[in-house]
Amino acid sequence: MERLIVPATLDALSVIGQYVKTAAAEAGLDKSAGYALRLAIDEIATNIILYGYERAQLQGELTVDGELTDAALTITLEDTGIAFDPRAQALPDEEDLAKPLEERVIGGLGIYLAFKGVDGFDYQRVDGCNRNIFVMRRPAEGMGA
Repeated sequence: MERLIVPATLDALSVIGQYVKTAAAEAGLDKSAGYALRLAIDEIATNIILYGYERAQLQGELTVDGELTDAALTITLEDTGIAFDPRAQALPDEEDLAKPLEERVIGGLGIYLAFKGVDGFDYQRVDGCNRNIFVMRRPAEGMGA
């Protein structure tokens, strides 16, 4: 799959979404899995843009790489913004999720949903770059395609 490089701005989210939609279709993911992957990547990309760049008054790019194997589709988002491991974010637990909206603590729900929607997630900080890695297993009929 071709690498996609876009400016780290909210306007780039639609281009990233289209890249993920195309990759999910090529991987043979069903619509539900493709949507979950797009949602997860959109959430993390939005956080990178807003917190890793804009709030830090930085400019930069987001690099999106897709890798398709017989077993899985892996999408990696890479940026040089502020270091941030989304796994370190306090995520809501079952008790918090059962509360009415007005009683819930603000923050973390988007990342929680992102993690729940994918088969695997990893974060790495390498040579000043953040790498957010999303994995979706391919359906059995997609094997070898």
